[in-house]
Amino acid sequence: MVSPAVYQIRDALAELPFLAHIETPDDYERALELMDQLVDDYEANKPLVEILAVSIERWEDHAGEFADFNAAVAGTDRGIAVLRTLMVQHGLGVADLPEIGSKGNVSKILNGVDGKKLTRNHIEALCNRFGVSPALFF
Repeated sequence: MVSPAVYQIRDALAELPFLAHIETPDDYERALELMDQLVDDYEANKPLVEILAVSIERWEDHAGEFADFNAAVAGTDRGIAVLRTLMVQHGLGVADLPEIGSKGNVSKILNGVDGKKLTRNHIEALCNRFGVSPALFF
């Protein structure tokens, strides 16, 4: 015997098929609109947000319209991407990161000049400053 929940899920997916799989740009737009509504009350909608997020991520990973972006992201050092994101979120420039050193050193690290990279000490200091996990940088 099939559980009534199975029929409810089937009905929901028939109404909103993009919950499980986005197939067109229109589905993608509808999924984004729904996500905007769901995150307004994240705690109540968390299971739906998680399901829809997987569907959106799958579309963005494979849709041609995101190919250039995905290629650029794939070639970016994760630690640098996290650092750039933190800088944008906090409105910081290269002169605002004494944890990394001078303005010139920060710029070299952000641009990969002379093989400069974030060190363990840099990452620890940034994690302390911004209250994030070191795992974000790896």
